[in-house]
Amino acid sequence: MTEETDLDVIAADLLLDGTIEGQTEDQTPEQTALDKKINQHFAGLVVRKDLVKAVKGNAIVPSYVLEYLLGQYAASDDEATIQAGIDSVRKILADHYVQRNQSELVKSTIKERGRYKIIDKVSVSLNDKDDRYEAEFSNLGIKGVVVESATINAHPKLLVGGVWCICDIDYFHFDDARVVPWQLGSLKPIQLSNFDFDSYTTSRREFTTDEWIDLLIQSIGFNPALFGRRAKLIQLVRLIPFVERNYNLVELGPKGTGKSHIFSEFSPHGMLISGGEVTVPKLFVNNSNGRIGLVGYWDVVAFDEFAGRKKRTDKALVDIMKNYMANKSFSRGVETLGAEASMVFVGNTSHNVPYMLKHSDLFDELPESYHDAAYLDRLHHFIPGWEVDTIRGEMFSEGYGFVVDYIAEVLKSMRNADYSDRYQQHFTLGSDISTRDRDGIHKTFSGLMKILYPHGEATQEEIEETLRFAIEGRKRVKDQILRIDATMAEVKFGYLDNDGGWHPVTTLEEDEYPTHYHRTRHAEGADATDSTGEEGSGATASAADGVAGTPVKPELYAGHREYQENQRGVSYATMLIPYLRGATEITLTDPYIRQFHQARNLMEFVEALAAVKDPADEVELKLITTESSDGPEKVQKQLEFLLRVKQAAAVAGITLDVELSDTIHDRSIRANSGWRINLGRGLDIFQFVSNDTFDIAAKIQQYRQVKAFGITYIKEPTTQPID
Repeated sequence: MTEETDLDVIAADLLLDGTIEGQTEDQTPEQTALDKKINQHFAGLVVRKDLVKAVKGNAIVPSYVLEYLLGQYAASDDEATIQAGIDSVRKILADHYVQRNQSELVKSTIKERGRYKIIDKVSVSLNDKDDRYEAEFSNLGIKGVVVESATINAHPKLLVGGVWCICDIDYFHFDDARVVPWQLGSLKPIQLSNFDFDSYTTSRREFTTDEWIDLLIQSIGFNPALFGRRAKLIQLVRLIPFVERNYNLVELGPKGTGKSHIFSEFSPHGMLISGGEVTVPKLFVNNSNGRIGLVGYWDVVAFDEFAGRKKRTDKALVDIMKNYMANKSFSRGVETLGAEASMVFVGNTSHNVPYMLKHSDLFDELPESYHDAAYLDRLHHFIPGWEVDTIRGEMFSEGYGFVVDYIAEVLKSMRNADYSDRYQQHFTLGSDISTRDRDGIHKTFSGLMKILYPHGEATQEEIEETLRFAIEGRKRVKDQILRIDATMAEVKFGYLDNDGGWHPVTTLEEDEYPTHYHRTRHAEGADATDSTGEEGSGATASAADGVAGTPVKPELYAGHREYQENQRGVSYATMLIPYLRGATEITLTDPYIRQFHQARNLMEFVEALAAVKDPADEVELKLITTESSDGPEKVQKQLEFLLRVKQAAAVAGITLDVELSDTIHDRSIRANSGWRINLGRGLDIFQFVSNDTFDIAAKIQQYRQVKAFGITYIKEPTTQPID
């Protein structure tokens, strides 16, 4: 069925029923099909993620502490149970969580009652003069509390960094002023004590890969609908240090992208420290007493704010860290000790990617002592933090995810497993990839496989996706090392399939900025661009060409191009408009112009056309699309959007006609300029863009990240009809 729709006919009805002005949507979050499935297969182990904010209040406490409590009282999809659980957790926090400004009141309560239960961060040290262990309570502000050796043997992390605990504190006053009146009645760390791994893997089989990835993203606390596939994988790479022993990870990028969140809030097995607040005794071993440092007790040690060219660094620390990252061991005098803590380095960049590539390298922000090829070669993966969106309120999830101490225990339990060979039945790494490069690729691949496919079942395509992602992360490290140390041998990163076919792997920034990424080409000085005049691998024309208003150039590219997810520098002005200059009749076929962001894409396409046309000319733009299938209200909203675009286009001399058809699937643009453009995703190529006036990506398409898509340009005779 095909019908012509005159948007002007429905305008009056839309205005009369108030659709155009002030229509509101139900703000109550509804449980999705995925949420229902999560609760069905992981009942009692998941929690609605927005509840953490609801109960936290002013408590300065990690999310895993709050989710531990919510998991005890509100791990349900029954609204009454959830509300009762929230009330219970709020009461527990109000009665037992120690606020620092109320510590004296809590101490008074303990004294008057004789015993009182508190929630606080507890750290323990050995008093070797009196031969006893003594605890210090962070918020309560008391120290010297005697702790039994059995407690330390059961919970050794109390000795390094401290642990959030639920404790019973007793008060007994002694005439001897040297005796501390505070005594520890009981202590229970806030983390899961045990779980059933077989049940976890059995339940995993009930989810598709896409569903499982979305469950993990919701467990981290984000709304998966606002993330593309690549963006989700980047988030999940941050979990690899928890599931993989001795994994060395670096992430550099702009401020506010949540780089340190995972390591401070997600797991009781990770320790986040400031880059300038660590010493050799604290991190590795104290020679004076022989006590092992953080690497001996924590699964992950993360360095926050690690970047800073002029930061002072301890040369001895850098040297011992190099050895540990390479050999999983460190020396104390004549004795060599081993540990399995993963090392994570996160820091902020002050320049964008093309600037760093043009003037130095992507490790430019690191302190000088760490801007060293030998140290950098120990890194297994480089997360491109510049691809991660700045955290916004709408990005947080209202759906269900694992209680974080549950998933933290799952990840910890898999540190003994090795999935690094799971690709070898399908693929073989390139022969000139070095042993150290292979180790980095293998550890990332193994970690992602354990996170995504803990049941050991993955298709060849899924294995290939994971392998390519692991190779890219190590390639990003190695390519930057080559800039620092020219004596390093270049490596062809890629893999062979079973038929002997070679599959090269590139980084996204390599495809976006080839003239800056490859030093040899840049050194030759030419503004080396592709045949269309733009630097990226998928662009079709420069922005300058798109606004010049000149006739179609014969050198316009004909053929197919692919764009990677998260790529920037793409716009309608460079990708489409050069092929449409001079056209007076254009037909856009796109079945998905239904939602607001899709209508905005159409409006921006009209704006791009208007920017290059002669004001005295008119352009007939025909849109063939489909009617929304989500009910009458969504259809009405869709027609409202289209009407607004039509009215706006008329001002620029562009006549928009709309045809609704239920038989179209392909997406394309055909114009009497002589070009047909086959659009893989239609106009919907951009990832989520906010309406923030102060977000440059909301105004200029080139600063947006795109979804993965392809586009094909076909030159046709200008006499060929377009309808």
